[in-house]
Amino acid sequence: MTTILSLMQAMERIAPLRYAEAWDRVGLLVGDSAAAITGPVVLTIDLTERVLQEALSLRAAAVIAYHPVIWEPLKRLSTETAQQRVVLRAAREGIAVYCPHTALDAVPGGITDWLCEGLSGSTEPGKIAGDCRALVPHASVTAQQMKIVTFVPREGADAMRDALASAGAGLIGEYSLCAFMADGIGTFLGGEASNPVTGKKGVVERLMETRLEMVCSAAALPIAIETLRRFHPYETPAIDLYSLTPIPDRHAGAGRRIQLDEPVTLGGLADRLKRFLGCSCVQVGAAGTMDDVASRVGVCPGSGSSLLAAARADRLDVYVTGEMSHHDTLAAVASGMSVIVAGHTNTERGYLPRLAKRLEVELSGVTYRVSDVDVDPVVTM
Repeated sequence: MTTILSLMQAMERIAPLRYAEAWDRVGLLVGDSAAAITGPVVLTIDLTERVLQEALSLRAAAVIAYHPVIWEPLKRLSTETAQQRVVLRAAREGIAVYCPHTALDAVPGGITDWLCEGLSGSTEPGKIAGDCRALVPHASVTAQQMKIVTFVPREGADAMRDALASAGAGLIGEYSLCAFMADGIGTFLGGEASNPVTGKKGVVERLMETRLEMVCSAAALPIAIETLRRFHPYETPAIDLYSLTPIPDRHAGAGRRIQLDEPVTLGGLADRLKRFLGCSCVQVGAAGTMDDVASRVGVCPGSGSSLLAAARADRLDVYVTGEMSHHDTLAAVASGMSVIVAGHTNTERGYLPRLAKRLEVELSGVTYRVSDVDVDPVVTM
């Protein structure tokens, strides 16, 4: 039986929720993960009342809504507001609602990379014509948050490694018992109250030791230290702790920076964006003229003000986004960076057909429908 959980797992393979921003509301927001999928899955940017009615008429089992249908905590669930009505009715009718939002932005091959394809002039789906990296790379939180270093007699190094591994240290990806060992000479001078395992107190001792290093998660650190002290042969073992910087992923994270294979004028880039999105117009804030040539382009679908500082720090020629405040646009242009604004959902909605195709591969036997009534709430006249 194909369940909502199966759909959640398919979406996790496409856009892992670990890529979502910490402030975001992502994942299954409405519904029962154990429920069977007995109808189509509707894809939309915004779950409005019109889209929900469409889903009901299709007898849909679930809606994948890019924007979270629940944002601020609900203090009540009634029919007073459109948001409450949507959540209440979806729950009442048994329609699950899953929201990927910034996870789908940040993941390689997601919405931001799709937008980069069009801006780069690529004619091959899935390929960006230029070097592309995240403006703010995603840093994964793994089991490698800390490093534990201790010094043991050479003959006890393997036993100490195994003990620390049993406490959760030494995990790197699919590998366990990961450690580094290096031999050297250790010295100590025991005081009157000491009880050294090797040598005599009051005498400077020299012995061959092994420096043992193992990574560890922050959660496993307390038990790892307790285990080290328990199994270490010394009365007072040396313990060094190092905090490790999360490992960034160049191709995942918020926003993108493209170094175009072929530079293009600001006007040409705006025309390219209009054709790709199928919109009649975009707004351009030119730092110079429309004929100025751009080779470094920043990209952020939706609302891009939060990444403006990163874009300016990267000395980009042009920053492309869905919406930006008047004052942020002024600041960008004043810094020498042009801005192209194409409309918030205009920079997102065109990805939905590709998401449907990816879901067909990840979870077959389910019908996926891109909403016909999900449209930009603002009309340009």
